[in-house]
Amino acid sequence: MAESDAGPAGSGPARLEAIWLKPARKGDMEPVTEATLVAGKGLEGNVDRGGYRQVTLLDADAWETATREVGVDLAPDARRANLLVRGVDFSETANRVLRIAGCRIRIRGETLPCARMEDAAPGLKAALAPDWRGGAYGMVLEGGPLALGDAVAWES
Repeated sequence: MAESDAGPAGSGPARLEAIWLKPARKGDMEPVTEATLVAGKGLEGNVDRGGYRQVTLLDADAWETATREVGVDLAPDARRANLLVRGVDFSETANRVLRIAGCRIRIRGETLPCARMEDAAPGLKAALAPDWRGGAYGMVLEGGPLALGDAVAWES
């Protein structure tokens, strides 16, 4: 399987920057330095498992663009995604396969910004709306261990 650099030209390889687990519905996001993706389920230890939304992903550059537009310095865990990557353009990527380390995730759709984003900062919900800035969700095709710094690439 061929892979393509997920980052913009000249930016170097895309990387996994943060991992968060949500142990309970509506609960706080728990940062971890490593985790395990389970095929057909999602992140081990995460409350949301199975279905189409097994894992949620956010690009750090997109988050920073959105928060800059509304004039706030807000940590990306406020978005409540499971995985923060840098250098991945999620815009219009439904059905593409993203590889993180030895894991494969089929992107199923855009994670639409919700009212919580407006509560976090006025205007943030609208700032996350263009170009899939709010991230994506997907299904785990192949599981395995993840760790901060792992390489991220699209399969071509």
